Amino acid sequence: MKIQAIVMATVALCVLAGTVSAQTPVTPPIQYFGSLRLRAEDWNWFPTDKANGAYNFVGGILRFGANRSTSKDDVFLELAAPILWNLPSHAIASAPQGQLGQGASYFASQHGKNFGIFAKQAYVRFKSPDKSGSNIRLGRFEFSDGAEVTPKDATLAYLQANRISQRLIGPFTFTHVGRSFDGGQVTLVSPKSTLTGLMAFPTKGVFTTSGMDTLTDIHLGYLSASFPRIGKEKSDIGRVFGVYYGDARQGAVKSDNRTLATRTTDKDPISLMTIGGNYVVTKNVGQNKLDALLWAAGQSGTWGAQRHGAFAYATEAGYQWRTAPMKPWVRAGYFMASGDGKSDNSTHGTFFPILPTPRIYARFPFYTEANIKDLFAQLILKPGSKTTVRADVHNLQLANSHDLWYGGGGAYDNSNFGTAGRPSGGRSDLAMLYDLSIDFQLTKATAITLYGAFARGGSVVRSIYKSPDSAYGYVEVLHKF
Repeated sequence: MKIQAIVMATVALCVLAGTVSAQTPVTPPIQYFGSLRLRAEDWNWFPTDKANGAYNFVGGILRFGANRSTSKDDVFLELAAPILWNLPSHAIASAPQGQLGQGASYFASQHGKNFGIFAKQAYVRFKSPDKSGSNIRLGRFEFSDGAEVTPKDATLAYLQANRISQRLIGPFTFTHVGRSFDGGQVTLVSPKSTLTGLMAFPTKGVFTTSGMDTLTDIHLGYLSASFPRIGKEKSDIGRVFGVYYGDARQGAVKSDNRTLATRTTDKDPISLMTIGGNYVVTKNVGQNKLDALLWAAGQSGTWGAQRHGAFAYATEAGYQWRTAPMKPWVRAGYFMASGDGKSDNSTHGTFFPILPTPRIYARFPFYTEANIKDLFAQLILKPGSKTTVRADVHNLQLANSHDLWYGGGGAYDNSNFGTAGRPSGGRSDLAMLYDLSIDFQLTKATAITLYGAFARGGSVVRSIYKSPDSAYGYVEVLHKF
């Protein structure tokens, strides 16, 4: 472990033990907690001539920590230890085929180091004396945009967590490392609204087990206002937000549809402002339930040497039969993120999803929410109180055939931009995606997930790979203690 990690952990442990607080005569109880997640993944990426995208590997992450809570403050420390086994050494092809799935991304990022241990979270939260829930948090922590308020309505809470949260800023916890943020967060709570402000730097992580360092060349600012309303027949939540993203990394070549030579010489920083909002509503219809949501965002600023202007939006609706067998919930929606129409002008028009958790919105993560049109239908079933089954069908098209097919979840070190692009070949038909997941809560502390997906590639995929077919599946066990 690096000296930086040792110092942070030592200071936090001292605070938890009460040894550095002269103002607290009686040390409050310390709560210890932890979790272990193991996942066996099987990848069958679109086939190539030389590299092999058919492989399997196992990844895991052990998280353990302690929390001391009083009426005035919380002190929180959590360490993480990710580990990876059997990463593929043969799953990286020459451009434009590139890295063949996330196993290849892990392998390219590790440099032979498949284990790490670092401070995942280490912060102090100062609580408002009026007991309103207002607080100030300083240190290292995880953050998810769109999750500032947890609605009491279960359907509303599910939609916020799975269809709104982490579109732009998230901890990317699906990967075996994830990311955190170093900085400060202010939350102001009133009976009708919650205001949230954030200024932070992201940490390393995601695909590299070295998650301790801070990416100080990336500046993140966030401000939002959330307005939840819970009623007997109708519940809703609205949010307006603004995000500033600045990226001055000199070693990371930008990913866009310009030539490699142009991108390599463009050392100007990225400076983007994203303004948007969302509205989610659920309404009782007899014994059943109707839901709808709208999310939209616009971007402006500079993309290196180019001006930047882009947009994205999502609209969805669903209906639940709450008294029928297995309580079927049918949903459908459409998402669109703009692409760039010309590679040789002074304007960049591709929507940039910043630092998201992309796997929430692309469960088979061969694409991300940039230059994409996603028309989908979804069915959720509850065969039992401990089991949830979900099936999705997605028709995926590129928003602009002159732009790239993008993948990735944002910056995670100083040399990799974090989003990669493959040429479209002047085509827009990306893929049809079919997937199925089964989540089973075995005990209060242990959950098991089974997931499988199949993608039939369209003309974009066929222009790059030998076969249009790709599949991905995993078995995951999560135990909390």
